[in-house]
Amino acid sequence: MLKGVDLDASPGEVVHVAGPNGTGKTTLLRVLAGLLPAEGGEVYWRGRSIRRDRDEYNAELAYLGHENALKGDLTAFENLHYGVGVRRDLSGTEIESTLDHLGILRCRDLPARVLSAGQRRRLAMSRILLLGATLWILDEPFTNLDVAGVGLFSTLIGDHAAAGGMALLAAHQGLDIPGIQPRLAELD
Repeated sequence: MLKGVDLDASPGEVVHVAGPNGTGKTTLLRVLAGLLPAEGGEVYWRGRSIRRDRDEYNAELAYLGHENALKGDLTAFENLHYGVGVRRDLSGTEIESTLDHLGILRCRDLPARVLSAGQRRRLAMSRILLLGATLWILDEPFTNLDVAGVGLFSTLIGDHAAAGGMALLAAHQGLDIPGIQPRLAELD
């Protein structure tokens, strides 16, 4: 149970939510993403309660949880086409460019269920990029990634913040985000 948590983020900022297992990192991120109701207190976006302006908030939010939220029988391309397509128009070229940037273009026509855990994580992060959201909420984004994948994701997070985006993320390891010094929000 979370009590007394006060957290904010500004454009260009990365906030690292840290703490031992069981301290509520995932719960906090799920509340901030609007997936769980806050038992007390309020979550605000641009000065307005997300309960009152849910559509506006959701339009500017991209969430990556522990699970990758992929459809196993859909190909990598189809997962992005349908998963992002409900929020915005995007071209096949845009999808392919993003898959290439994440190093999984060769997986374009493979069902998500046959991809490795690291490839599925890269596919899920492709969705985050394609959504074009201002606020990224990422729960253990480096799970199942090799060293190159951790470096790539760190760079993507840094680029997002450098472009004026915000990222709130939970991670057990320290963060090395190029060009950005993450602000630590430690739960205990």
